[in-house]
Amino acid sequence: MSDPLLSLDDVHSAYGESHILRGVSMDVGEGEVVSLVGRNGAGKTTTLRSIVGVLEPFEGTVTFDGEDVTTLPEHERVARGIQYVPEDRQAFPDLTVEENLRMGALKADGDGIYTIDEVYDVFPRLRERREQSGSHLSGGEQQMLVIARALVGRTKLLLLDEPTEGLAPQIVEDVLEVIDRIKNEGVTILLVEQNVRAAMATADRHYVIDKGGIVFEGDTDALEADEEVRERHLGVGAAGD
Repeated sequence: MSDPLLSLDDVHSAYGESHILRGVSMDVGEGEVVSLVGRNGAGKTTTLRSIVGVLEPFEGTVTFDGEDVTTLPEHERVARGIQYVPEDRQAFPDLTVEENLRMGALKADGDGIYTIDEVYDVFPRLRERREQSGSHLSGGEQQMLVIARALVGRTKLLLLDEPTEGLAPQIVEDVLEVIDRIKNEGVTILLVEQNVRAAMATADRHYVIDKGGIVFEGDTDALEADEEVRERHLGVGAAGD
Protein backbone atom coordinates (compact mmCIF):
# COMPACT_ATOMS: atom_id res chain seq x y z
CA MET A 1 0.00 0.00 0.00
CA SER A 2 1.41 3.43 -0.93
CA ASP A 3 0.81 6.50 1.21
CA PRO A 4 -1.70 5.14 3.77
CA LEU A 5 -4.19 7.63 5.16
CA LEU A 6 -3.46 6.41 8.69
CA SER A 7 -0.26 4.81 9.94
CA LEU A 8 0.73 3.67 13.41
CA ASP A 9 4.42 2.89 13.90
CA ASP A 10 5.52 1.09 17.08
CA VAL A 11 2.88 2.80 19.24
CA HIS A 12 3.06 2.30 23.01
CA SER A 13 0.29 3.67 25.23
CA ALA A 14 -0.48 3.37 28.93
CA TYR A 15 -3.00 4.31 31.58
CA GLY A 16 -0.84 5.35 34.49
CA GLU A 17 1.43 2.41 35.25
CA SER A 18 -0.62 0.03 33.07
CA HIS A 19 1.27 -0.46 29.80
CA ILE A 20 -1.51 -1.44 27.34
CA LEU A 21 -0.22 -1.03 23.78
CA ARG A 22 3.16 -2.63 23.20
CA GLY A 23 4.45 -1.63 19.80
CA VAL A 24 1.32 -1.49 17.64
CA SER A 25 2.01 -0.88 13.95
CA MET A 26 -0.73 -0.79 11.33
CA ASP A 27 -1.82 1.04 8.17
CA VAL A 28 -5.21 2.03 6.79
CA GLY A 29 -5.38 3.06 3.14
CA GLU A 30 -7.74 5.72 1.85
CA GLY A 31 -11.13 4.18 1.01
CA GLU A 32 -10.40 0.97 2.92
CA VAL A 33 -12.44 -0.64 5.66
CA VAL A 34 -10.01 -2.27 8.08
CA SER A 35 -10.98 -4.20 11.19
CA LEU A 36 -9.12 -4.49 14.47
CA VAL A 37 -10.35 -7.58 16.29
CA GLY A 38 -9.41 -9.22 19.56
CA ARG A 39 -10.65 -10.38 22.90
CA ASN A 40 -11.78 -8.08 25.72
CA GLY A 41 -8.81 -6.20 27.14
CA ALA A 42 -6.57 -6.87 24.15
CA GLY A 43 -6.04 -3.14 23.45
CA LYS A 44 -8.61 -2.40 20.72
CA THR A 45 -10.24 0.66 22.28
CA THR A 46 -6.88 1.94 23.55
CA THR A 47 -5.66 1.88 19.95
CA LEU A 48 -8.58 4.03 18.81
CA ARG A 49 -8.09 6.44 21.71
CA SER A 50 -4.42 6.75 20.79
CA ILE A 51 -5.38 7.57 17.20
CA VAL A 52 -7.95 10.23 18.03
CA GLY A 53 -5.91 11.82 20.83
CA VAL A 54 -7.90 10.86 23.91
CA LEU A 55 -4.70 9.13 24.97
CA GLU A 56 -1.25 10.25 23.86
CA PRO A 57 1.25 7.47 23.13
CA PHE A 58 4.47 7.68 25.12
CA GLU A 59 6.43 6.03 22.30
CA GLY A 60 5.94 5.59 18.54
CA THR A 61 4.14 7.75 15.99
CA VAL A 62 0.63 8.24 14.63
CA THR A 63 0.61 9.66 11.12
CA PHE A 64 -2.61 10.89 9.51
CA ASP A 65 -2.90 12.20 5.97
CA GLY A 66 0.87 12.60 5.76
CA GLU A 67 1.20 14.52 9.06
CA ASP A 68 2.61 13.36 12.38
CA VAL A 69 -0.32 13.92 14.77
CA THR A 70 1.09 11.96 17.73
CA THR A 71 1.14 14.92 20.10
CA LEU A 72 -1.80 16.91 18.69
CA PRO A 73 -4.77 17.39 21.05
CA GLU A 74 -8.01 15.60 20.24
CA HIS A 75 -9.87 18.66 18.90
CA GLU A 76 -7.13 19.31 16.33
CA ARG A 77 -7.28 15.72 15.10
CA VAL A 78 -11.05 15.98 14.80
CA ALA A 79 -10.62 19.21 12.81
CA ARG A 80 -8.35 17.30 10.42
CA GLY A 81 -11.07 14.74 9.79
CA ILE A 82 -10.73 11.94 12.36
CA GLN A 83 -14.15 11.07 13.76
CA TYR A 84 -14.47 8.66 16.68
CA VAL A 85 -17.71 6.83 17.48
CA PRO A 86 -17.14 5.28 20.93
CA GLU A 87 -18.69 2.09 22.20
CA ASP A 88 -21.02 3.93 24.60
CA ARG A 89 -22.45 5.88 21.63
CA GLN A 90 -22.79 9.26 23.39
CA ALA A 91 -25.84 10.65 21.65
CA PHE A 92 -26.88 13.90 23.34
CA PRO A 93 -29.87 12.58 25.33
CA ASP A 94 -31.73 15.88 25.73
CA LEU A 95 -31.37 16.95 22.10
CA THR A 96 -33.57 15.73 19.26
CA VAL A 97 -32.22 13.62 16.44
CA GLU A 98 -32.17 16.73 14.23
CA GLU A 99 -30.34 18.76 16.88
CA ASN A 100 -27.78 15.97 17.37
CA LEU A 101 -27.08 16.02 13.64
CA ARG A 102 -26.77 19.81 13.56
CA MET A 103 -24.17 19.59 16.33
CA GLY A 104 -22.17 17.25 14.10
CA ALA A 105 -22.44 19.60 11.15
CA LEU A 106 -21.65 22.73 13.16
CA LYS A 107 -17.91 22.85 12.44
CA ALA A 108 -17.91 21.09 9.10
CA ASP A 109 -18.36 24.30 7.09
CA GLY A 110 -20.10 22.35 4.36
CA ASP A 111 -17.29 19.79 4.14
CA GLY A 112 -19.23 16.88 5.63
CA ILE A 113 -19.56 13.64 3.69
CA TYR A 114 -23.32 14.12 3.75
CA THR A 115 -25.70 16.97 4.35
CA ILE A 116 -28.36 16.36 6.99
CA ASP A 117 -30.96 15.73 4.26
CA GLU A 118 -28.64 13.24 2.57
CA VAL A 119 -27.90 11.42 5.80
CA TYR A 120 -31.64 10.93 6.29
CA ASP A 121 -31.66 9.04 2.99
CA VAL A 122 -28.98 6.73 4.39
CA PHE A 123 -30.78 6.43 7.75
CA PRO A 124 -34.52 6.62 6.97
CA ARG A 125 -35.34 5.51 10.52
CA LEU A 126 -33.72 8.69 11.81
CA ARG A 127 -35.89 10.79 9.51
CA GLU A 128 -38.94 9.20 11.08
CA ARG A 129 -37.63 10.08 14.54
CA ARG A 130 -36.09 13.46 13.80
CA GLU A 131 -38.12 15.23 16.53
CA GLN A 132 -37.49 12.60 19.22
CA SER A 133 -34.80 13.10 21.85
CA GLY A 134 -31.74 10.90 21.94
CA SER A 135 -32.85 9.40 25.25
CA HIS A 136 -35.99 7.97 23.60
CA LEU A 137 -34.15 6.07 20.87
CA SER A 138 -33.43 2.36 20.96
CA GLY A 139 -29.82 1.17 21.19
CA GLY A 140 -29.72 0.52 17.46
CA GLU A 141 -31.20 3.92 16.65
CA GLN A 142 -28.65 5.62 18.92
CA GLN A 143 -25.87 3.77 17.12
CA MET A 144 -27.18 4.94 13.76
CA LEU A 145 -27.48 8.49 15.10
CA VAL A 146 -23.88 8.77 16.29
CA ILE A 147 -22.58 7.32 13.01
CA ALA A 148 -24.80 9.75 11.09
CA ARG A 149 -23.58 12.63 13.26
CA ALA A 150 -19.99 11.77 12.34
CA LEU A 151 -20.84 11.65 8.64
CA VAL A 152 -22.24 15.19 8.56
CA GLY A 153 -19.00 16.37 10.14
CA ARG A 154 -15.63 16.77 8.43
CA THR A 155 -14.72 13.09 8.17
CA LYS A 156 -11.75 11.59 6.38
CA LEU A 157 -11.43 8.65 8.76
CA LEU A 158 -14.25 7.07 10.75
CA LEU A 159 -13.28 5.12 13.87
CA LEU A 160 -16.06 2.76 14.95
CA ASP A 161 -15.72 1.13 18.37
CA GLU A 162 -17.86 -2.02 18.72
CA PRO A 163 -20.80 -0.68 16.64
CA THR A 164 -22.75 -3.98 16.96
CA GLU A 165 -22.18 -4.48 20.71
CA GLY A 166 -25.37 -5.23 22.63
CA LEU A 167 -27.69 -5.01 19.62
CA ALA A 168 -30.34 -7.52 18.59
CA PRO A 169 -29.37 -9.67 15.57
CA GLN A 170 -31.68 -7.85 13.15
CA ILE A 171 -30.37 -4.46 14.28
CA VAL A 172 -26.81 -5.76 13.85
CA GLU A 173 -27.69 -6.54 10.23
CA ASP A 174 -29.11 -3.02 9.81
CA VAL A 175 -25.95 -1.42 11.22
CA LEU A 176 -23.71 -3.59 9.01
CA GLU A 177 -25.77 -2.61 5.95
CA VAL A 178 -25.21 1.05 6.81
CA ILE A 179 -21.45 0.49 7.21
CA ASP A 180 -21.40 -1.30 3.85
CA ARG A 181 -23.25 1.59 2.22
CA ILE A 182 -20.89 4.27 3.52
CA LYS A 183 -17.97 2.00 2.57
CA ASN A 184 -19.28 2.07 -1.00
CA GLU A 185 -19.24 5.88 -0.81
CA GLY A 186 -15.47 5.66 -0.30
CA VAL A 187 -15.41 6.48 3.42
CA THR A 188 -12.27 5.18 5.15
CA ILE A 189 -13.20 3.16 8.25
CA LEU A 190 -11.26 1.53 11.06
CA LEU A 191 -13.68 -0.88 12.70
CA VAL A 192 -13.07 -2.32 16.15
CA GLU A 193 -15.12 -5.46 16.73
CA GLN A 194 -15.38 -8.45 19.01
CA ASN A 195 -17.94 -9.89 16.60
CA VAL A 196 -15.49 -11.61 14.25
CA ARG A 197 -18.26 -12.65 11.86
CA ALA A 198 -19.35 -9.03 11.45
CA ALA A 199 -15.77 -7.86 10.93
CA MET A 200 -15.03 -10.51 8.31
CA ALA A 201 -18.24 -9.71 6.44
CA THR A 202 -17.53 -5.98 6.38
CA ALA A 203 -13.82 -5.20 6.28
CA ASP A 204 -11.28 -5.52 3.46
CA ARG A 205 -8.36 -6.33 5.75
CA HIS A 206 -7.97 -7.35 9.36
CA TYR A 207 -5.55 -6.90 12.23
CA VAL A 208 -5.76 -9.18 15.25
CA ILE A 209 -4.51 -7.70 18.52
CA ASP A 210 -3.65 -9.64 21.66
CA LYS A 211 -2.01 -8.40 24.86
CA GLY A 212 -1.38 -5.01 23.26
CA GLY A 213 0.42 -6.26 20.16
CA ILE A 214 -0.57 -7.10 16.59
CA VAL A 215 -0.41 -10.88 16.04
CA PHE A 216 -1.99 -11.12 12.58
CA GLU A 217 -2.48 -8.96 9.50
CA GLY A 218 -4.27 -10.10 6.35
CA ASP A 219 -7.39 -10.12 4.22
CA THR A 220 -10.55 -12.10 4.94
CA ASP A 221 -9.39 -15.17 3.04
CA ALA A 222 -6.17 -15.26 5.06
CA LEU A 223 -8.04 -14.91 8.36
CA GLU A 224 -10.49 -17.63 7.34
CA ALA A 225 -7.57 -19.90 6.54
CA ASP A 226 -5.68 -19.28 9.79
CA GLU A 227 -7.56 -21.43 12.27
CA GLU A 228 -4.76 -21.21 14.84
CA VAL A 229 -5.01 -17.40 15.02
CA ARG A 230 -8.79 -17.53 15.34
CA GLU A 231 -8.76 -20.17 18.06
CA ARG A 232 -5.81 -18.82 20.04
CA HIS A 233 -6.43 -15.09 19.85
CA LEU A 234 -10.14 -14.70 19.04
CA GLY A 235 -11.71 -17.76 20.64
CA VAL A 236 -13.44 -18.94 17.47
CA GLY A 237 -12.82 -22.03 15.38
CA ALA A 238 -14.27 -22.43 11.90
CA ALA A 239 -14.88 -19.07 10.21
CA GLY A 240 -18.14 -17.55 11.37
CA ASP A 241 -18.29 -19.52 14.69
